[in-house]
Amino acid sequence: MHVFNLVGDEAHPIYQELAAENLSRQYSFLRSIVLTSLRAGRPMLSIEILKALNFHGICCLHPTAGEFRPCAVSVGAYVPPPHYEVPSRMQHFTNEVNRMWDSTDPVVLAAYVLWKLNLIHPFINGNGRTARAACHFILCAAAGGWLPGEPILPELIRKNRPEYVACLQAVDASALTGSPDLAPLHAFLSKLIAEQIASAAAADPDAPGVEAISLPAPGA
Repeated sequence: MHVFNLVGDEAHPIYQELAAENLSRQYSFLRSIVLTSLRAGRPMLSIEILKALNFHGICCLHPTAGEFRPCAVSVGAYVPPPHYEVPSRMQHFTNEVNRMWDSTDPVVLAAYVLWKLNLIHPFINGNGRTARAACHFILCAAAGGWLPGEPILPELIRKNRPEYVACLQAVDASALTGSPDLAPLHAFLSKLIAEQIASAAAADPDAPGVEAISLPAPGA
């Protein structure tokens, strides 16, 4: 069953209800995989993690959940790379991220992951949901645990969509003339990370599930 094929509209209440439940399951899986990778002593971004995040995000909403797209797509005026290039681009991307892991400011790396996944657009649907979750994975792994506070960063990004889209477009524009300038996206994420952590500080510090985690300052 694929709900979109049944109702034909992402705004349909049935679609929206399952999408919200899927997002909750995706965040639960995200937390589990963050903690598992840290306990195993091998925090790294893999294709398997990204496919699993996509699967949880769009399961039963659209076909090919958790699989790379088998066809060309367009996003407004933007045309992502051909589908047959996606596997090799994703392998290069994850290798690149893991090489940068220990030498790059975690907020810069999270911004890069967020931008590059949207650029490659490896899935038919749920690319934004997957990219936001992957961005949070990078930050939590860098911080050594699940970042405290609610709403979590992927939700804060989603709630600030116009600014988020504008930041992505600014990075896209800079990449046309050379290396991508991640500064707009870095500043945007830094603001939201501070908002998330501040929400934890305002709550009971002894509340269950709130870990004392210190994220390196942007640019440190």
